[in-house]
Amino acid sequence: MSVRQRHWNDIYRAKPDTQVSWFQETPSRSLALIQEAEIPKSAPILDVGGGAARLVDTLMARGFSDLSVLDVSDVALERSRTRLCEQAAQISWINADITEWNPPRRWMIWHDRAMFHFLVTESAQQDYVSALTRATLPGATVIIAGFAPEGPERCSGLNVQRHSAAGLARLLGGNFRFISKSEEIHRTPAGVGQDFLYVCFKRLS
Repeated sequence: MSVRQRHWNDIYRAKPDTQVSWFQETPSRSLALIQEAEIPKSAPILDVGGGAARLVDTLMARGFSDLSVLDVSDVALERSRTRLCEQAAQISWINADITEWNPPRRWMIWHDRAMFHFLVTESAQQDYVSALTRATLPGATVIIAGFAPEGPERCSGLNVQRHSAAGLARLLGGNFRFISKSEEIHRTPAGVGQDFLYVCFKRLS
């Protein structure tokens, strides 16, 4: 078990998934951005760092049928499988570290809310972009959300890397065209406001 996997398993064992700071009952902003991509309900969608998040539940409820969730924490993924009961069999669950992952297929939506900002070294960020590039189809929509430049400097006992839209664009490179950005004040279960930035890109080729 890697240090990263051990850390996140410990986080999920310490708290119910409804009490972790990034919890959202309804991921409204993510849902809106996926809808704006105007993809068919059969298009493949990957939720990176989705763990125990509720996005997959709401996508299923809206009729999307090709859904995958990737997370380094097997504890988090098991929480989601338990929550979804029989419906869990319809989801592809991927227990992997994004910096070491070799994608077995490609997706039309890459969604990441609050995972990328935990990669604070240049090598880890480059590994992420490499995985993203290998895992997305031409024309795919890439949604990356994390702490904005004014957001917290630490989360869950770890330092984070806050990003601007321009900074994310530079990291992704010229094969990804900037589409839009939007800001959100996320309220944690404890009522603390956190500045989040959502940035969307289109893969060109």
